[in-house]
Amino acid sequence: MTEEQLIKLLQQFKDGRLTEQTVLDKLKALPFEDLEFAKVDHHRSLRRGFPEVIYGEGKTTDEILRIAEKMADHGSPVLITRLNVDKRKALSQAFPTATTNDRARTVTIPGESLRLAKELEVNALVLTAGTSDAAVAEEAAVTVESFGYSCDRIYDVGVAGLHRLLSHGERIKKADAIAVVAGMEGALPSVVGGLVDVPVIAVPTSIGYGANFGGVSALLGMLTGCAGGVAVVNIDNGFAAGFMLATILRNLERKYQSFNTK
Repeated sequence: MTEEQLIKLLQQFKDGRLTEQTVLDKLKALPFEDLEFAKVDHHRSLRRGFPEVIYGEGKTTDEILRIAEKMADHGSPVLITRLNVDKRKALSQAFPTATTNDRARTVTIPGESLRLAKELEVNALVLTAGTSDAAVAEEAAVTVESFGYSCDRIYDVGVAGLHRLLSHGERIKKADAIAVVAGMEGALPSVVGGLVDVPVIAVPTSIGYGANFGGVSALLGMLTGCAGGVAVVNIDNGFAAGFMLATILRNLERKYQSFNTK
């Protein structure tokens, strides 16, 4: 449940459109709903600004469907990550309005907007060093978009040909927060960090040859990068980068909203 939904619920009770018992029943489900195999956290939007996200790996299709149904019933947008083909197909059939991204392995079920200041233009950007990094990048971009924000994408602009990155200078300058996704030696985030004045989130991927050690080389390269203002998430964790991008944009909206109410 979002803040807007809670305010709407209280207003309906105040206006006499909902009974006390109905409101009580809805509020009882706020903290979490116990499905035995999972405890669905309906309260997370109130605490964090964004709802719980379903991690698809390790869960059965039926478990994912039940959790998604409970979340959708509360009006929140529902993002499910790390889904195989069969799970994506089952969710698409169960939720006809859902959007599937096969490269990101995600399904998004639309819900009520989570934006605080819809009139404010804020946007994220996701860059990749190579095309092979696009699956992780798409997970980040889809996460941003599932929370109601726009996300630009620029792929295959790594350090092997920096002129490709520099040719997108105007688009890069328009971003309020950037995620840079790279495997191999993981050098691109440090380059981008030296060009912009907004937060940069570095995302190492497991893409690379043997000495890449499944992304460890890229991770260490990003952690030891020389550019300030660059933070690093875990290997292949596009979701974490996307969540952080959305958090930055939401806080920009909160500052704007606070400024305009003074």
